[in-house]
Amino acid sequence: MIELKEVLKEIVSPIVSQPEKVIIIEEVSGRDVLLKLNVAPEDMGKVIGRHGKIAKAIRTVMKAAATAANLHVRVDILDYDELNENAPEEE
Repeated sequence: MIELKEVLKEIVSPIVSQPEKVIIIEEVSGRDVLLKLNVAPEDMGKVIGRHGKIAKAIRTVMKAAATAANLHVRVDILDYDELNENAPEEE
């Protein structure tokens, strides 16, 4: 089975200048997969692109990969603050 999280990491890592700071959180509910993508603040523009063209292309490729695996995928690009707001509480 295709690991959508790994596919997204392979797409995003070459685009950014700090691939070690790429964080992807995967939430699965049946056939629906939500991928929350976070990159270093200075790489955010590289991932979104001018007028959102890169983000749209990333989402298009991810939807194609998900379709091949008979899944539905949504990719959310979060800034650092949104990622920390939505992170599970550590005990």
